[in-house]
Amino acid sequence: MGYMNTAPIPPSTGEPRWLTTEEQRVWRSYIEAATLLEDHLDRQLQRDAGMPHVYYGLLVKLAESPRRRLRMTELARYAKITRSRLSHAVARLEKNGWVRREDCPSDKRGQFAILTDEGHEVLRRTAPGHVDAVRQAVFDRLTPEQQKSLGEIMRIVSEGLQPREAGADLPWLR
Repeated sequence: MGYMNTAPIPPSTGEPRWLTTEEQRVWRSYIEAATLLEDHLDRQLQRDAGMPHVYYGLLVKLAESPRRRLRMTELARYAKITRSRLSHAVARLEKNGWVRREDCPSDKRGQFAILTDEGHEVLRRTAPGHVDAVRQAVFDRLTPEQQKSLGEIMRIVSEGLQPREAGADLPWLR
């Protein structure tokens, strides 16, 4: 019997609602697939561009933003990482010449991250290999119906994990 698997207990008893055998199978499959997918994408991006997947995501978000710039707090919120981790990542991207920072004129404590022309060129060169890795790892393995279901499921999970209350303790607000 697994550490998360016993007979389900009604919530009124105050005991944990253990995962059923099928729920445990689904959960473990998800964890394994998510871990393998992140590793697959990290290895591809390290090989092709010398950056981890999270850095690629930051560059993409900046490329999609008006004037290729975004406040650091917004970039941290998008990436779901702490401001400290974002600051470290942006420092590395700055060192490569792919991003630069600029002080926010309306908020002396705020900064913008700005995608440079060199960073935009790195994305242009890297994107075809990355999309091929994503397609090979995910979309080529699923039917159109499975793709639609996966999208719906991930949207539901994501929406359920987004705190609605002000002042929520979120890593990207720290």
